[in-house]
Amino acid sequence: MNKTIFITGISTEVGKTLTAAIVTEALSADYWKPVQAGELSYSDTHKVKAMISNTTSVFHSNSYALKTPMSPHAAAQLDGIEIELEAIQPPKTNNKLVIEGAGGLLVPLNDQHTILDLIQPSYKVLVVSRHYLGSINHTLMTLELLRQKGLEVALIFSGEEHPTTESIIKKMTGVEIIGRINEEAHIDKNTILRYANLFRKKLEQFTMDNEQSCPPKRSEGGGQFNI
Repeated sequence: MNKTIFITGISTEVGKTLTAAIVTEALSADYWKPVQAGELSYSDTHKVKAMISNTTSVFHSNSYALKTPMSPHAAAQLDGIEIELEAIQPPKTNNKLVIEGAGGLLVPLNDQHTILDLIQPSYKVLVVSRHYLGSINHTLMTLELLRQKGLEVALIFSGEEHPTTESIIKKMTGVEIIGRINEEAHIDKNTILRYANLFRKKLEQFTMDNEQSCPPKRSEGGGQFNI
């Protein structure tokens, strides 16, 4: 079984942390947020920990905890530091690991590196997509960039259903859909557990190593691509 799932989004505020909590619960995995920018008193790590019911998950410390809620490279400058990629090392664990990114794939960490540089070739990547004007473009670009890196990808939709948006994404990419996280009026441990139970089988299948797999290739004609 592949031990690491990296969770990224097509933008900010699309539901990455909620998704991370569900995946962590479903797999009884450890959780790690490499770079936290802002909300240090109630960070994403605090939020995920508060939503988890199992007693197996371990919550690892951020490599960088920055004071200001903005792009990591800018938040680091305000703190008088520069983020060094070499300083961001995955925690040692014998358990499965859920890693939550910050914003989208090309959010800068410094003048040379982005969130994408944190994703190792062995990771499985779970993309969170939420409907808004421009979200189709953002979703397709995110999936295509990951495809170009030869990474295995799956998708979770977040928020209210939007059939035309979701249909074209599915048709143009062929991406595996884990499921949908609906717009919930109230979110607590029971909510997370409900989605964890709903998604567990697909998540376990997604994390299985497949020695027969190879990097996805662009399909012939039409500008479409398969992921």
